[in-house]
Amino acid sequence: MGEDATEGDAKAGGGVLSVDAMGGDNGPEAVVAGLERALRQTPAMRFLVHGDKSRLDALIAKRSDLAGRCEIRQAGGVVAMSDKPSQVIRTGKDTSMWSAIEAVRDREAQVCVSCGNTGALMAMSMLRLRKLPGVNRPAIAILWPSRNPAGFNVMLDVGADVKADPDDLLQYALMGMSYARNGLGIARPRVGLLNVGTEENKGRPELKAANDLIDGLAGAQGFDYVGFVEGGDIPGDRVDVIVTDGFTGNVALKTGEGTAKFVRDMLAEAFRATILSKFAALLAMASLKRLSKRIDPRRVNGGVFLGLNGTVVKSHGSADETGIAAALQLAWDLSASGFSDRLRARVAAATSPSGDADAEGGA
Repeated sequence: MGEDATEGDAKAGGGVLSVDAMGGDNGPEAVVAGLERALRQTPAMRFLVHGDKSRLDALIAKRSDLAGRCEIRQAGGVVAMSDKPSQVIRTGKDTSMWSAIEAVRDREAQVCVSCGNTGALMAMSMLRLRKLPGVNRPAIAILWPSRNPAGFNVMLDVGADVKADPDDLLQYALMGMSYARNGLGIARPRVGLLNVGTEENKGRPELKAANDLIDGLAGAQGFDYVGFVEGGDIPGDRVDVIVTDGFTGNVALKTGEGTAKFVRDMLAEAFRATILSKFAALLAMASLKRLSKRIDPRRVNGGVFLGLNGTVVKSHGSADETGIAAALQLAWDLSASGFSDRLRARVAAATSPSGDADAEGGA
């Protein structure tokens, strides 16, 4: 397919993903490799790739699977991981990140994917895409490996904003429920509010107020509210969506990632300790590989910015081609489900006088 066909599909919203190729620690080489891996899994994908055109032309030309699937948009600037969001907003118009977001704003693509600076990406996304009407604070939602049949739970916010009042937490519940329904295929998600205990008398005043708000709207919005949940429920099967403020969510996320790495390192050290332990490792190899795959963060690489006029997927800055491909697949799945329009309808329904979920077509 030629460039004109790619551009036509993009303008029609035909499953085109807008990719910031210059963000992240591993450079455009990892991003282009991730494009190829994702395309092998989902051949219908098409990409708008933003960055240094001469460099990207050379990298893409080496991968025959990408021929005719990528339209390259020249953007000479790069947002560094150390750049301050306020600085990027003032000087970042020529960057690959800005260009990638702009394509979603212009409806040439439905989802933007970037491995770049999280703070800059959120600030730039809020500036160019704007918040959905009725949304005070956007949120970053992630998928957390869990015991649920889907294999994951949704948790938000994990760092878009350190604060959240009761109305914000209510919006997070609605947005997280819509993400679980459209991203994980859960018809009636179960939502819980993260607290220091499950008793109704525990927690800060804003959590108690949010508890009442979410409980009062659950029936009309088509989800089940289980009340307060604790940290141990994050990977459990009691809920599908965990709602919290960005400060608590980010601490939980970083703690979980650090704990997973610690367990992997300790297991590897224990199995290398003696001849017998090495032999035991060989016997357990198949089980260890299954466990490693189940908790591999690359499989669920991608935090989704919720509450904007367009969908943005933030890949880990250190993502390799496997992680980037996973982020692209998540972006594709959300695009294919019409997630952005469904989320807009969900928020609008919640702020309407009736609060009726039927207004959004069951999104």
